[in-house]
Amino acid sequence: MTAKLHPDFLRLPIAHRGLHDRSNGIVENSPSAFGAAMDAGYGIELDLQLSGDGQAMVFHDETLDRLTALKGAVNDHSADDLSRIALSGTTDTIPTLRDVLAQVAGRVPLLIELKDQTLTLGESDGRLEAATATALLGYGGPVAVMSFNPSMIAHMASLAPQIARGITTSSFDPQDWAPIDAATCDRLRDIPDYDAVGASFISHQGDDLDRPRVTELRAQGAAILCWTIKSPAQEALARQSADNITFEQYLAPVPA
Repeated sequence: MTAKLHPDFLRLPIAHRGLHDRSNGIVENSPSAFGAAMDAGYGIELDLQLSGDGQAMVFHDETLDRLTALKGAVNDHSADDLSRIALSGTTDTIPTLRDVLAQVAGRVPLLIELKDQTLTLGESDGRLEAATATALLGYGGPVAVMSFNPSMIAHMASLAPQIARGITTSSFDPQDWAPIDAATCDRLRDIPDYDAVGASFISHQGDDLDRPRVTELRAQGAAILCWTIKSPAQEALARQSADNITFEQYLAPVPA
């Protein structure tokens, strides 16, 4: 079963980790960033990591260092503990996926990236996928899941086949992806798992959209999203090849 993207994923620009602006006290993947995105009429992209007790947490990095006053691995802490940790310079704390689903409540499309838990883009143990599928049970708004790790999307196909799923894709330059080995980069660059996981879209690196495999997938009916667009000029170029953008650092125009 291949679940298709809701049309709003192709209509509304998608705010990368919410509409964040750290200089104004709005941190990425925070309730404030998600509220600002909704107020502006944007879709929302967010990231998931796994807590030590198996809950889906909305946070990008494997460690707390960059965005909080604490150091160390996210998965060394329970969901309750993480939910009490303030995001630097704000009163926001790290939300659970359930928290964000309650906040968004179907108002805008929600594009959920499951972060690789293997750190090798290898075979997933399915724990974050299971936590994600459980949190999404009964959610009625437009939602889709994606990951750079195709194994995670294969798990989502089994756990929640009704939810649209895609693969986050890249040029996979080994210099940018270290310590991921070059052989893995070479394999993933050609997006070989698209059909096997029942994907209906990719979200591809914005400055690599002219890759022949991306063109091929679009011709076969795949929706093409892209990341991360950072200016109107980049957006104009990306929209020549992509159906929609994930953006930050400027305000993308919202269609009437």
